[in-house]
Amino acid sequence: MTAITPEPGNHGPAHPSFRNGPAQPGTLTAVPHADQPQTTPQDVSVNYPGAPRPERVDPTPLAALADQLGIKFPGTGAAEAARITGITHDSRAVRPGDVYAALPGARFHGADFAAQAADLGAAAVLTDPAGAERAAATGLPALVVDDPRGRMGALAAAIYGEPGRDLLQIGITGTSGKTTTAYLVEGGLRAAAAQRGSAAPGALTGLIGTVESRIGDERIKSERTTPEATELQALFAVMRERGVGSVAMEVSSHALVLGRVDGTVFDVAVFNNLSPEHLDFHPDMEDYFVAKAKLFTTARSRSGVVNLDDEYGKRLAEESEVPVITFSAEGHPDADWRATDVEVGPLRSTFTAVGSKGETVRAASPIAGPFNVANALAAITALVAAGIDPQTAADGVAAVPGVPGRLERVDAGQPYLAVVDYAHKPDAVESVLRALRKVTEGRLHAVLGCGGDRDPHKRGPMGAALARLADTAVLTSDNPRSEDPLAILAAMLSGAAEVPTHERGTVLIEEDRAAAIAAAVARAEPGDTVLIAGKGHEQGQDIAGVIRAFDDRQVLREAIEAAEAAKSAAPSAARPAGSTAVNSSAPAPSQQHTGGDR
Repeated sequence: MTAITPEPGNHGPAHPSFRNGPAQPGTLTAVPHADQPQTTPQDVSVNYPGAPRPERVDPTPLAALADQLGIKFPGTGAAEAARITGITHDSRAVRPGDVYAALPGARFHGADFAAQAADLGAAAVLTDPAGAERAAATGLPALVVDDPRGRMGALAAAIYGEPGRDLLQIGITGTSGKTTTAYLVEGGLRAAAAQRGSAAPGALTGLIGTVESRIGDERIKSERTTPEATELQALFAVMRERGVGSVAMEVSSHALVLGRVDGTVFDVAVFNNLSPEHLDFHPDMEDYFVAKAKLFTTARSRSGVVNLDDEYGKRLAEESEVPVITFSAEGHPDADWRATDVEVGPLRSTFTAVGSKGETVRAASPIAGPFNVANALAAITALVAAGIDPQTAADGVAAVPGVPGRLERVDAGQPYLAVVDYAHKPDAVESVLRALRKVTEGRLHAVLGCGGDRDPHKRGPMGAALARLADTAVLTSDNPRSEDPLAILAAMLSGAAEVPTHERGTVLIEEDRAAAIAAAVARAEPGDTVLIAGKGHEQGQDIAGVIRAFDDRQVLREAIEAAEAAKSAAPSAARPAGSTAVNSSAPAPSQQHTGGDR
């Protein structure tokens, strides 16, 4: 065994870490379930678990990695001979030649699984002093540093040959709209790549986010919004290897705090907005903003694009360390790019994007809602900041056919609009309801739940928003996880009860999500709109630790088909009452509030 530890006062260069202390662009095709193949075979003879890895990696001497970490390297025995070809923080995903990053956790220390990593062929262990003894017991060389998570990203980038340097990287952050903006940016990148031709280097594009990751047209199911640093750098390397030249990706506040984007410097960083969310992770909004603002430092990006319509965006534009281009969907005269002549339709919106140099570009958001005009303008501005022609950018954004689970329409031949949306926070719920109200001739029936083991403070406001802005508000389960579903519903109902009776619609409670969807559909008539909110693209429901298959889009379609079949069989039958009505004073559509952006 060789333990490699820092010499006193010699920690090497401090790599930045922000931890505390040909195809059409876009697709609505569902990503695979967990039991389906996650990647397209690439003539690889061994199927390893975990995220994709590049097929070819030039080995890095362990001594070079020790030097990067500022660690004294003894240069004897196994340590001297070690050649590193990968890195992972998951002991189950270790491949021969890997560094296994044994990180401290809430319940276990990664060093507890170092023996498993050694059995799978790990060549070394990266850990902290608390894990050093257990790492040493494996007989592997141990790289011991105070903050292994904070060093892991830069180490992964080095092992895979700094793949990000060969990619045009656009990172999007904000509370709402990250996924939609990433898809729209990727659409613009595809349009620009198509102009260069399929034979040009880097003709393919990449996407990394909440719904999926894409390498060209290959889709990979996402486990989280932003992958861990070891997986992210490997994914960049795979993209480079397969001919990807540009990538759009979502960057969460968790990713910035936990070092998931360490080792990455984005060419363009985008800020959409900030509203209360993840306050179970961030102690307050100031901490949340500071986390987001870290993307706009010279260690994380080269230029920024910021929404001037958002109060936090205005602050960020002033405090950003990198040069910033601003945009405003509301037409703020001080913005570098602004939207004018906005026309919001039931399925898409059109507008003119006006630049600070007098450029005018006719543009469109392929998804309904005023907030998606902001997302489309953010994408166009980011693409222009990346050097892409404004009209090419706008055309690529407009050509995106949709974003999975984001105001995604479900059409089973019914005489009313039915949509599924991922809105799962108060501001987002309000925005999507207001947007749908504008394009609904009749009544608006909405289904919503709140996730368990997540920020409980937003449950009341979400219940209140649904009760205030929908004619029928069906409160139901989302992913209750380990919590009692009825306790979550009680918190939502408490918020709904605070809405004055003359301002709220009919409030129904149905714990079973499928039954709740059926109840909303049963009330729909020609000209109405049915909204199923909260889960969007998700294909499972977590109840008491058991994840069962559940796709809002599929369940909604089945409910519509069943309701339409029942109407055909008994056209004179009375409309079903649905679930228990807590309040039946449903206001007319004209009484509902309109306007607002996500």
